[in-house]
Amino acid sequence: MSSNRLVLNKKQVRWLLRSDEMKAICKEYADDAVSRLGSGYKSSTYTGKNRVNASVIAVSASAKRDNLKNNTILKAVK
Repeated sequence: MSSNRLVLNKKQVRWLLRSDEMKAICKEYADDAVSRLGSGYKSSTYTGKNRVNASVIAVSASAKRDNLKNNTILKAVK
């Protein structure tokens, strides 16, 4: 049996996770969730220390109430 090892280049992985391409992918997923949710929700992306992050938030009072009662953001992201 051969013993092969996979060694990741940590700098390149960090570069990939913080790249503009990854930001576009995350934004696409967040925007897709917002389109399923309807009005009152908003998506945003930002680059953190280690990776790109995307978030979906409820901005209107009715959307906040709906999310609190039905957990709609979590259901839309799945």
